[in-house]
Amino acid sequence: MKSAVTGVTISPVNMNERKELGIRAGDTVKVHQKIQDKGKTRIQIFEGLVLARKHGNEPGATFTVRKVASGVGVEKIYPLYSPLIDKLEIVKRAKVRRSKLYYIREKVAREIKRQMRRMTMLGFSTESETEMAAKAVTDAKAEEAELKAKEEAAALVEAEKAAKEAEAAAAKEAEAAAEVAPESPAPEAEVVAEEKKD
Repeated sequence: MKSAVTGVTISPVNMNERKELGIRAGDTVKVHQKIQDKGKTRIQIFEGLVLARKHGNEPGATFTVRKVASGVGVEKIYPLYSPLIDKLEIVKRAKVRRSKLYYIREKVAREIKRQMRRMTMLGFSTESETEMAAKAVTDAKAEEAELKAKEEAAALVEAEKAAKEAEAAAAKEAEAAAEVAPESPAPEAEVVAEEKKD
């Protein structure tokens, strides 16, 4: 004789409510999951596409949710009646023609490869702090060398100008001396003449 056990709860979750929700492959769902951190409980939302639903509505029923986070595909398998699931929301429902959507994994990979083919390669890169410091030191040394070279060039130009000015001044003095030289013997002659007279 079969005895029906009544009043036994398999899960503290309202199972009828979860059954009636009717999650199926192709749905985009938000799973509000309870996570315990250092004695505190917080709720983390995992939103993604339901790839598969297994084991019907029995106590061991599960569903697989997939999302792409930072370019990486992440899949989680949740028990339908898990007490760690605080709330389940169906965001949108898509019409699909199969019960398991595992082909999405390869499809996404193919699309990414196709996008990669369309991309153009660029030569941009980041620099580490040590590279930046070394580059700054070499730049500073190059600037110092340039400044020294400019200062030396300016000093040479000034020296050449001073030499030219000195030559010009010497030439002027020589010309002035040449002009004054023929006049000076005449007074001496006068002096000599005056001496003879006396």
